[in-house]
Amino acid sequence: MRKPLLIGNWKMNGSLQANEALVMRLLPRLRAFRDSLELGVCPPLPYLFQVRDLLGSTGVALGAQNASAFVSGAHTGEVSVAMLQELGCRYVLVGHSERRTLYGETNQDVAAKFRAAMSVGLTPVLCVGESLEEREADQTSNVVAKQIQAVINEVGLSSLTKGVVAYEPVWAIGTGRTATPEQVSIVHQDIRSFVGCDASEASQDISEDLRIIYGGSVKPKNAIDLFSLSDVDGGLIGGASLHSKGFGAIAGALAEAYGLLADDYETH
Repeated sequence: MRKPLLIGNWKMNGSLQANEALVMRLLPRLRAFRDSLELGVCPPLPYLFQVRDLLGSTGVALGAQNASAFVSGAHTGEVSVAMLQELGCRYVLVGHSERRTLYGETNQDVAAKFRAAMSVGLTPVLCVGESLEEREADQTSNVVAKQIQAVINEVGLSSLTKGVVAYEPVWAIGTGRTATPEQVSIVHQDIRSFVGCDASEASQDISEDLRIIYGGSVKPKNAIDLFSLSDVDGGLIGGASLHSKGFGAIAGALAEAYGLLADDYETH
Protein backbone atom coordinates (compact mmCIF):
# COMPACT_ATOMS: atom_id res chain seq x y z
CA MET A 1 0.00 0.00 0.00
CA ARG A 2 1.21 3.51 -0.81
CA LYS A 3 2.00 5.26 2.47
CA PRO A 4 -0.11 8.42 2.82
CA LEU A 5 1.87 11.65 2.77
CA LEU A 6 1.04 15.07 4.20
CA ILE A 7 3.32 18.08 3.59
CA GLY A 8 2.82 21.61 4.86
CA ASN A 9 4.04 24.39 2.57
CA TRP A 10 4.54 27.52 4.65
CA LYS A 11 5.28 29.63 1.56
CA MET A 12 6.80 33.06 2.37
CA ASN A 13 5.54 33.20 5.93
CA GLY A 14 7.14 32.97 9.34
CA SER A 15 9.71 34.41 11.71
CA LEU A 16 12.05 32.88 14.26
CA GLN A 17 9.54 33.42 17.04
CA ALA A 18 6.47 32.39 15.03
CA ASN A 19 8.17 29.27 13.66
CA GLU A 20 9.13 28.03 17.11
CA ALA A 21 5.64 28.61 18.45
CA LEU A 22 4.05 26.84 15.50
CA VAL A 23 6.30 23.78 15.64
CA MET A 24 5.94 23.45 19.41
CA ARG A 25 2.15 23.49 19.07
CA LEU A 26 2.16 21.26 16.02
CA LEU A 27 4.33 18.36 17.16
CA PRO A 28 1.99 17.15 19.93
CA ARG A 29 -0.92 17.18 17.46
CA LEU A 30 1.04 15.05 14.99
CA ARG A 31 2.41 12.56 17.53
CA ALA A 32 -0.44 10.11 17.00
CA PHE A 33 0.23 9.92 13.25
CA ARG A 34 4.00 9.67 13.00
CA ASP A 35 4.00 5.90 12.50
CA SER A 36 1.03 5.70 10.13
CA LEU A 37 1.59 8.80 7.97
CA GLU A 38 4.60 10.34 6.28
CA LEU A 39 4.73 13.96 7.45
CA GLY A 40 6.77 16.96 6.40
CA VAL A 41 6.93 20.75 6.48
CA CYS A 42 8.54 23.17 4.02
CA PRO A 43 9.53 26.43 5.71
CA PRO A 44 11.13 29.37 3.89
CA LEU A 45 14.79 28.85 3.08
CA PRO A 46 16.31 31.09 5.80
CA TYR A 47 14.55 29.02 8.49
CA LEU A 48 15.62 25.53 7.39
CA PHE A 49 18.31 25.33 10.09
CA GLN A 50 15.92 26.46 12.81
CA VAL A 51 13.04 24.20 11.82
CA ARG A 52 15.37 21.22 11.34
CA ASP A 53 16.55 21.60 14.92
CA LEU A 54 13.01 22.09 16.23
CA LEU A 55 11.79 18.94 14.47
CA GLY A 56 14.76 16.92 15.73
CA SER A 57 14.06 13.19 15.77
CA THR A 58 10.28 13.51 15.88
CA GLY A 59 9.80 11.80 12.52
CA VAL A 60 8.37 14.94 10.89
CA ALA A 61 10.59 15.57 7.86
CA LEU A 62 12.06 18.80 6.59
CA GLY A 63 11.42 20.01 3.05
CA ALA A 64 12.36 22.98 0.89
CA GLN A 65 10.07 25.02 -1.31
CA ASN A 66 12.42 25.29 -4.29
CA ALA A 67 15.91 24.44 -5.55
CA SER A 68 18.19 25.15 -8.47
CA ALA A 69 18.75 22.67 -11.26
CA PHE A 70 22.42 23.69 -11.29
CA VAL A 71 25.06 21.95 -9.20
CA SER A 72 27.05 25.06 -8.28
CA GLY A 73 28.64 28.16 -9.77
CA ALA A 74 27.64 31.68 -10.80
CA HIS A 75 23.93 31.47 -9.95
CA THR A 76 23.47 34.31 -7.49
CA GLY A 77 20.52 33.85 -5.17
CA GLU A 78 20.04 30.17 -6.01
CA VAL A 79 20.40 27.14 -3.72
CA SER A 80 21.55 23.73 -4.90
CA VAL A 81 19.95 20.42 -4.05
CA ALA A 82 23.23 19.28 -2.48
CA MET A 83 23.02 22.18 -0.05
CA LEU A 84 19.46 21.21 0.87
CA GLN A 85 20.46 17.59 1.32
CA GLU A 86 23.35 18.61 3.58
CA LEU A 87 20.95 20.66 5.69
CA GLY A 88 18.83 17.57 6.30
CA CYS A 89 15.98 18.09 3.86
CA ARG A 90 14.06 15.03 2.68
CA TYR A 91 11.67 16.75 0.26
CA VAL A 92 11.82 19.61 -2.20
CA LEU A 93 8.90 21.10 -4.11
CA VAL A 94 9.49 21.47 -7.85
CA GLY A 95 7.20 23.28 -10.25
CA HIS A 96 4.82 24.79 -7.71
CA SER A 97 2.23 26.82 -9.62
CA GLU A 98 3.51 30.04 -8.08
CA ARG A 99 6.99 29.28 -9.44
CA ARG A 100 5.52 28.54 -12.87
CA THR A 101 3.16 31.52 -13.08
CA LEU A 102 5.10 34.22 -11.19
CA TYR A 103 8.66 33.26 -12.13
CA GLY A 104 8.23 31.74 -15.56
CA GLU A 105 9.45 28.21 -14.86
CA THR A 106 8.79 25.98 -17.85
CA ASN A 107 8.04 22.26 -17.90
CA GLN A 108 11.65 21.70 -18.94
CA ASP A 109 12.97 23.82 -16.05
CA VAL A 110 10.87 21.81 -13.61
CA ALA A 111 12.03 18.52 -15.09
CA ALA A 112 15.67 19.56 -14.67
CA LYS A 113 15.00 20.38 -11.02
CA PHE A 114 13.34 16.98 -10.55
CA ARG A 115 16.46 15.28 -11.91
CA ALA A 116 18.75 17.36 -9.72
CA ALA A 117 16.77 16.57 -6.57
CA MET A 118 16.69 12.87 -7.35
CA SER A 119 20.44 12.82 -7.98
CA VAL A 120 21.24 13.63 -4.33
CA GLY A 121 18.56 11.45 -2.80
CA LEU A 122 15.95 14.12 -2.15
CA THR A 123 12.32 13.30 -2.85
CA PRO A 124 11.06 15.79 -5.44
CA VAL A 125 7.40 16.74 -5.12
CA LEU A 126 6.31 17.50 -8.67
CA CYS A 127 3.50 20.05 -8.66
CA VAL A 128 1.16 19.95 -11.64
CA GLY A 129 -2.13 21.62 -12.43
CA GLU A 130 -4.17 23.80 -14.72
CA SER A 131 -5.31 27.41 -14.70
CA LEU A 132 -8.98 28.37 -14.67
CA GLU A 133 -8.81 29.24 -18.38
CA GLU A 134 -7.33 25.84 -19.18
CA ARG A 135 -9.99 24.04 -17.17
CA GLU A 136 -12.79 25.99 -18.83
CA ALA A 137 -11.26 25.09 -22.21
CA ASP A 138 -11.35 21.41 -21.20
CA GLN A 139 -7.53 21.23 -21.36
CA THR A 140 -6.86 19.93 -17.84
CA SER A 141 -5.77 16.44 -18.88
CA ASN A 142 -3.55 17.73 -21.69
CA VAL A 143 -1.87 20.34 -19.49
CA VAL A 144 -1.15 17.91 -16.66
CA ALA A 145 0.05 15.21 -19.07
CA LYS A 146 2.55 17.60 -20.67
CA GLN A 147 3.87 18.64 -17.27
CA ILE A 148 4.43 15.01 -16.28
CA GLN A 149 5.74 13.94 -19.69
CA ALA A 150 8.51 16.55 -19.46
CA VAL A 151 9.77 14.82 -16.30
CA ILE A 152 9.45 11.36 -17.86
CA ASN A 153 11.49 12.59 -20.83
CA GLU A 154 14.15 13.88 -18.43
CA VAL A 155 14.51 10.98 -15.98
CA GLY A 156 12.58 8.06 -17.44
CA LEU A 157 9.30 6.59 -16.35
CA SER A 158 10.64 4.26 -13.68
CA SER A 159 12.37 7.14 -11.87
CA LEU A 160 9.09 9.01 -11.49
CA THR A 161 8.27 6.91 -8.41
CA LYS A 162 11.36 8.30 -6.68
CA GLY A 163 9.28 11.44 -6.37
CA VAL A 164 5.70 12.39 -5.63
CA VAL A 165 3.14 14.05 -7.89
CA ALA A 166 1.03 16.81 -6.32
CA TYR A 167 -2.04 17.86 -8.28
CA GLU A 168 -2.82 21.47 -7.45
CA PRO A 169 -5.36 23.22 -9.68
CA VAL A 170 -4.04 26.76 -9.96
CA TRP A 171 -7.53 28.21 -9.69
CA ALA A 172 -8.00 26.59 -6.26
CA ILE A 173 -4.78 27.75 -4.57
CA GLY A 174 -5.22 30.52 -2.04
CA THR A 175 -8.54 31.50 -3.60
CA GLY A 176 -10.86 29.77 -1.16
CA ARG A 177 -12.18 27.73 -4.07
CA THR A 178 -11.73 23.98 -3.89
CA ALA A 179 -12.07 21.40 -6.63
CA THR A 180 -14.95 19.05 -5.96
CA PRO A 181 -14.11 15.48 -4.96
CA GLU A 182 -15.36 14.39 -8.38
CA GLN A 183 -13.04 16.83 -10.18
CA VAL A 184 -10.08 15.74 -8.06
CA SER A 185 -10.84 12.06 -8.56
CA ILE A 186 -10.99 12.42 -12.35
CA VAL A 187 -7.61 14.17 -12.56
CA HIS A 188 -5.88 11.75 -10.17
CA GLN A 189 -7.26 8.81 -12.13
CA ASP A 190 -6.12 10.46 -15.37
CA ILE A 191 -2.61 10.90 -13.95
CA ARG A 192 -2.37 7.27 -12.85
CA SER A 193 -3.75 6.10 -16.18
CA PHE A 194 -1.36 8.32 -18.14
CA VAL A 195 1.65 7.02 -16.23
CA GLY A 196 0.45 3.43 -16.65
CA CYS A 197 0.00 3.82 -20.38
CA ASP A 198 3.18 5.75 -21.19
CA ALA A 199 4.09 4.45 -24.63
CA SER A 200 7.86 4.79 -24.22
CA GLU A 201 8.05 2.21 -21.43
CA ALA A 202 4.66 0.51 -21.67
CA SER A 203 5.99 -2.77 -20.34
CA GLN A 204 6.87 -1.16 -17.01
CA ASP A 205 3.67 -0.11 -15.25
CA ILE A 206 4.70 1.85 -12.19
CA SER A 207 1.37 3.65 -11.83
CA GLU A 208 0.28 1.71 -8.75
CA ASP A 209 3.48 2.68 -6.92
CA LEU A 210 3.25 6.40 -7.68
CA ARG A 211 1.98 8.59 -4.86
CA ILE A 212 -0.35 11.36 -6.05
CA ILE A 213 -1.32 13.93 -3.44
CA TYR A 214 -3.73 16.84 -3.69
CA GLY A 215 -3.15 20.52 -2.97
CA GLY A 216 -5.68 23.27 -3.40
CA SER A 217 -7.37 24.96 -0.42
CA VAL A 218 -7.55 21.78 1.64
CA LYS A 219 -9.23 22.55 4.96
CA PRO A 220 -10.24 20.40 7.94
CA LYS A 221 -13.87 20.54 6.79
CA ASN A 222 -13.21 19.13 3.29
CA ALA A 223 -10.15 16.96 3.98
CA ILE A 224 -11.96 13.70 4.72
CA ASP A 225 -13.97 13.89 1.49
CA LEU A 226 -10.81 14.46 -0.55
CA PHE A 227 -8.62 11.91 1.21
CA SER A 228 -11.28 9.21 0.98
CA LEU A 229 -10.86 9.14 -2.81
CA SER A 230 -9.05 5.99 -3.90
CA ASP A 231 -6.35 7.71 -5.96
CA VAL A 232 -5.55 10.48 -3.48
CA ASP A 233 -2.53 9.55 -1.36
CA GLY A 234 -2.35 12.63 0.84
CA GLY A 235 -2.07 16.38 0.63
CA LEU A 236 0.17 19.37 0.00
CA ILE A 237 -1.25 21.93 2.39
CA GLY A 238 -0.70 25.67 2.08
CA GLY A 239 -2.42 28.18 4.35
CA ALA A 240 -3.89 25.60 6.73
CA SER A 241 -0.39 24.32 7.54
CA LEU A 242 0.34 27.61 9.34
CA HIS A 243 -2.20 26.70 12.03
CA SER A 244 -1.34 23.79 14.27
CA LYS A 245 -4.94 22.89 15.06
CA GLY A 246 -5.98 22.93 11.40
CA PHE A 247 -2.97 20.98 10.15
CA GLY A 248 -3.40 18.47 12.96
CA ALA A 249 -7.06 18.03 12.03
CA ILE A 250 -6.11 17.48 8.38
CA ALA A 251 -3.59 14.83 9.46
CA GLY A 252 -6.37 13.18 11.46
CA ALA A 253 -8.64 13.21 8.42
CA LEU A 254 -5.95 11.54 6.31
CA ALA A 255 -5.36 8.85 8.93
CA GLU A 256 -9.11 8.33 9.27
CA ALA A 257 -9.55 7.99 5.51
CA TYR A 258 -6.93 5.22 5.51
CA GLY A 259 -8.34 3.52 8.61
CA LEU A 260 -5.15 4.29 10.52
CA LEU A 261 -6.55 6.10 13.56
CA ALA A 262 -5.91 4.59 16.96
CA ASP A 263 -9.10 3.34 18.61
CA ASP A 264 -8.83 5.90 21.39
CA TYR A 265 -8.03 8.89 19.15
CA GLU A 266 -10.44 11.80 19.39
CA THR A 267 -11.21 13.18 15.92
CA HIS A 268 -12.89 16.35 17.17
